[in-house]
Amino acid sequence: MSERIAVLTGAGISTASGIPDFRGPQGLWTKDPGAAALFDIDEYVADPAIRVAAWKQRLAGPAWSAEPNAGHRALVELERQGRLTALITQNVDGLHQKAGSKNVLELHGTVWFVDCLACDHRIPMAEVTPRLEAGEQDPACSLCGGILKSATVSFGQSLDRQVLDAATAAVEACDTFYAIGTSLQVYPAAGLCDVALSAGKRLVILNAQPTPYDEEADTVLHSPIETTLPTLVT
Repeated sequence: MSERIAVLTGAGISTASGIPDFRGPQGLWTKDPGAAALFDIDEYVADPAIRVAAWKQRLAGPAWSAEPNAGHRALVELERQGRLTALITQNVDGLHQKAGSKNVLELHGTVWFVDCLACDHRIPMAEVTPRLEAGEQDPACSLCGGILKSATVSFGQSLDRQVLDAATAAVEACDTFYAIGTSLQVYPAAGLCDVALSAGKRLVILNAQPTPYDEEADTVLHSPIETTLPTLVT
């Protein structure tokens, strides 16, 4: 039994909580390929209509009322046991923290805060939501008038270097690296598998669909995360 486990999670761990993934059969981009434009920073900055659509989608998103599922809770238990050395996530929904995980490395940011792209001022999403509900379609920064955006990393934006460095160091220091609910198609997050393989770590993939790293993994499971993951951490 491995005593030092680093975990990377993707959208697949939250689908059982009612949050759709992106590339799965019922994924957001699978059902609406045009929605990908909402996650491109250049499109977002250049086109007010994209921002309006993005805020509308965010306001109606399921993350605000979603609850953690058994997959999230299994990782809390792994942390309680002292075997989880790092919980790295591509998700922005905050469900790991809501489940009780203490130390989460959010590679792609969070929907629970909002950043100004001009002055870098950060505020809670709860301060912007009432403005949207009151009819503002493209709210501007109250300090400088700049463009506001959820504090998530869009295509074209760089990841936080400190977060990525901490994730890389955690993978290098673990015994086993779990990639859970991620298509492993988005870099640099997917590159953590390369870090694990290069360092001779055991790689376990748990994902509904095949990934580019399946052939190199020690164990591959294409089964429901919410029922499979609890059995792996006991």
